[in-house]
Amino acid sequence: MKEELPEIVRADEWVPLVIRTDYTDDAAWREVIAELERVVGGREWESPVHLVDDRRWDGVTSDEALVAAARDEELSVVFLADGVTMRSPLRPLLALDLGADDDQDLDPVYYQELIDSPPPREVRVVPDAVHLVHGNLQLANVDFPEFAEEAAADPDGVVRDLVTAPDGPGS
Repeated sequence: MKEELPEIVRADEWVPLVIRTDYTDDAAWREVIAELERVVGGREWESPVHLVDDRRWDGVTSDEALVAAARDEELSVVFLADGVTMRSPLRPLLALDLGADDDQDLDPVYYQELIDSPPPREVRVVPDAVHLVHGNLQLANVDFPEFAEEAAADPDGVVRDLVTAPDGPGS
């Protein structure tokens, strides 16, 4: 890391954290924000998001973001608005699993298969599904690899919120 990244102070652990790491397209970023903040699927609650829009994060890699975000012990996933997000019409954010480090000290006698084939650590998530992914991971309703499997089955390789997808996956 070039320099220490600024500390992220979130007021609410139930709000997804989205960090902008690509500053090439302000219009695309505004689209991402609009999608994240809209009330989706006829739901009756607000959909707040903690946005980090600070140029000190420009060009930060996923590994660097993981190290910085891991300072927040309550955080299970962080979403990056990176170059892929800005270039793709789907605006998929990169979701990074902060819980994956829990597997580092596994005893090889019992967990060799998991050590040899670690679970996925990242997955693409369309903005409409950020709250779904974040909430389920925070509550431990779903494990990160399950979202990776869902993305692998999607024609665009992303996690979608099926409540908001007009015609289901791939539409």
